[in-house]
Amino acid sequence: MWPTLNYTPAESTLENAVGRLTQYIEEVPAQLSGLSEAEWQQKSPRKWSKKELLGHLVDSALNNLKRFTEAQFGPEPYTFVSYRQNELVMVNAYQNLPAEHLLRLWQALNRQIIYVVRDLPDMARQRKVLVKGSDGPPHTLSWLIQDYVGHMEHHLKALL
Repeated sequence: MWPTLNYTPAESTLENAVGRLTQYIEEVPAQLSGLSEAEWQQKSPRKWSKKELLGHLVDSALNNLKRFTEAQFGPEPYTFVSYRQNELVMVNAYQNLPAEHLLRLWQALNRQIIYVVRDLPDMARQRKVLVKGSDGPPHTLSWLIQDYVGHMEHHLKALL
């Protein structure tokens, strides 16, 4: 059950995570701009192509932007469902989209995430979040945001 891995380093802070995210949206598009279409589309058995992996990061940004926004109000813990990663990658047909479009979409969504989370008051940071059906304890919204950035870093290693 989610999270499948704990992507949050023990020494991480929300400010540090936002700084890293800011750096990625500024630097990653340039680092990926030299890839050929063949490199973007190359697939291995049971693995996503670079386009599909970037599409997964788009899906992650879409889902988490909603979580980061909604978790700030309403009853605690804010409970959300995990999303169907493989199905979303397939139905969004990321393999068939232009890489430049995916990069700009990923960049724009993450820029909006930065706007939402960079100045979170302490009260909002400490709000509890929980994945529906999870047998684990609730986490803080701050932890969830840091875990989001850590999850992205895990996948950026395969992209870069």
